[in-house]
Amino acid sequence: MVGPKNPTSSVCWCLSHRIPAKQNTSLAGQERADFVEALTRKRTKPGVLAYDGDEVVGWAAVAPRADLPFARSTKIPHVDDQDAWSVWCVRVRPGHRGRGISHVLLEGAVAYAAQRGAPVVEGYPVDNQGEKVDLTMAYVGTRVLFEKAGFTLAARTEATSAGFPRVVMRRNE
Repeated sequence: MVGPKNPTSSVCWCLSHRIPAKQNTSLAGQERADFVEALTRKRTKPGVLAYDGDEVVGWAAVAPRADLPFARSTKIPHVDDQDAWSVWCVRVRPGHRGRGISHVLLEGAVAYAAQRGAPVVEGYPVDNQGEKVDLTMAYVGTRVLFEKAGFTLAARTEATSAGFPRVVMRRNE
C-alpha cells in the first residue's frame, strides 16, 4: 500500500516525514521496503490499514510526534508540551476513493494512538478551502477531513503543500 509497483523504485514508502531527511535520501530501492518491514515488527506499529474484504485499500501513518522530524520542524509549530501523536499521511488506493475510506483511516489512526496512550492527536493538512488538491500531494489530508473527524484548528503554520497553506489540527483523547 505504501510502496511502488516497482519495488526497486526509490519513492516515499511513507518515510519522508518519518525519518530525518539525510537518512531518507540514503535509503534506495529495496532498502526502503526493508526499513518499513522492520517498522512493522516494532511494538508501536507505523500506521493503520483499511481493508475491503481481504484487499488493503488504504493506509494512515501515525506515530508519536517526538519520534518524527515534526518534533524539530521550524515550519510546523508545537502547540504545547503534550505528548502529541501525528497523523501525516492518509492514502486510499485508486478505485476505492470517494467511499469514505479516508475518514475510516483517520478514525483508526486516532483510535490506535489513544490505545497507545496518546493524550492528543494532531495532523498537518492543507487548508484548501474546497479547492481541488493534486492527488500526489493530497496525502496530507484536508482541513475538512480532519474537522469531520472531530479535530479543531490549533495553529497556522509556515508550511505549504501543493500550493496550499498547512494547518495544525488537533483532537484530544
